[in-house]
Amino acid sequence: MGSNVEKPEFWESSFTEKQEMWGFKPSKSAVLTKDFFVSQSVKKILIPGIGYGRNAQIFKENEIEVTGIEISKTAIEMARKHYGGDIVIHHGSVTDMPFDSNQYDGIFCYALIHLLDRVERNKLIRDCYDQLLDGGYMIFTVISKDAHSYGQGKFVSQDRYEIFEGINMFFYDTDSIFNEFGEFGLFEVIEINESQPFFLIKCKKR
Repeated sequence: MGSNVEKPEFWESSFTEKQEMWGFKPSKSAVLTKDFFVSQSVKKILIPGIGYGRNAQIFKENEIEVTGIEISKTAIEMARKHYGGDIVIHHGSVTDMPFDSNQYDGIFCYALIHLLDRVERNKLIRDCYDQLLDGGYMIFTVISKDAHSYGQGKFVSQDRYEIFEGINMFFYDTDSIFNEFGEFGLFEVIEINESQPFFLIKCKKR
């Protein structure tokens, strides 16, 4: 999943185990996004929550310049170890965006935004949209209410539950997608199954 919210203390110490679980193969969402970005001649992208880089390499291999944001120093070190040091990775939380004044023609945010609260989600969407060039695209992968974990754990607020200690998750449906992304050039929503049922949300800056 994405990795740019505040983590429980165990997170850094268990990051290697999580990396082994996720592996180095890009997510299905990353592959689909790469295909779309290539078809639209996207050349420069931002990845909030880049993690240790497994979803970044596929863009680099297709001559797309990648900049990332990541809160975990361990993840950044792993990204540089496995994928080289030519990716600029800003160290910090996505809730503190922007980290630079650059404009991007593509933004890809994988399995991260649903870990934020409503105010943080709205800020992240706005911050990403503001860093898009006119005509640029931002693509988010979010967890669906069809996930088996929906309604499990401690109730936090509507459609939001504490699934693990310190990890709250918001579950999306088409209504909440429209409510949060509708004013930001939303033009397509795709259902996709990976480790969980997700939505792939596509927006274009008009």
